[in-house]
Amino acid sequence: MTSPDARRPALPRADLTADCGTCFGLCCVALPFAKSQDFAANKNAGTPCRNLRSDFRCGIHATLRDDGYRGCTVFDCFGAGQKVSQVTFDGVSWRERPDSARTMYDVFPVMRQLHELLWYLEEVLALRRAAAVHQDARRALDTIDLLTRADAEELLAADVPAIRGDVNTLLLRASELVRAEVPGALGRKKNHRGADLVGARLRKADLRGANLRGALLVAADLTGADLRTADLIGADLRDARLAGADLTGSVFLTQAQLNAAHGDATTKVPAALRRPAHWDA
Repeated sequence: MTSPDARRPALPRADLTADCGTCFGLCCVALPFAKSQDFAANKNAGTPCRNLRSDFRCGIHATLRDDGYRGCTVFDCFGAGQKVSQVTFDGVSWRERPDSARTMYDVFPVMRQLHELLWYLEEVLALRRAAAVHQDARRALDTIDLLTRADAEELLAADVPAIRGDVNTLLLRASELVRAEVPGALGRKKNHRGADLVGARLRKADLRGANLRGALLVAADLTGADLRTADLIGADLRDARLAGADLTGSVFLTQAQLNAAHGDATTKVPAALRRPAHWDA
């Protein structure tokens, strides 16, 4: 059975997709990273990455994975970078106004969380089976969208955990409404919320409508698995094998999750997302 929501159009909000060309390289400066399999060197928060050029572009963007910066290729700011750069700080960079740098770095992770919530709420509004919560979702989206256009002081004062809690209630309800079309999806057998499935053998598993919210699927073998209408919000898909898997109609899957996994030309992805370039490498 194929979910009607599998055929929904791509999400319309271009401003919820990262546009590095209009950002001041905030993810390359504001955020810290530690030397590991994901990053070739240590970097403190507020310190520009050594690969950041004067035009705020990455000097090794085309070879990030080969040069040991795989972590950069799976990060997604949901468009928060350009919003902070062009709206909150009116297009004036931290290089032009060093006195604004610290505030800009502090605002960026707040904005990213808000933009992530906007992404999920936009998806709720695109899900026909979640019509019962559309009105509440629209109200929440408009409120958060207005907040993202506030000044830095108001953004830093926002109670983001409370906002996330309210939105999560809506997302849970929307997920249940969508997954209810799959027989047994709301029962115990398909409830894997927060489950430790690291390295699990799930080849060709029937996971239609499954609750995989926050599940640890690191290096799990999901080759040929049926994940249609599965709720994947917060699921850790690092190095998960998705060759031949069907993710169409999956709920709350993000580009960052796909980027962290391994798929191939036969992997079916939702219309709102793109097939990662490294899958074909």
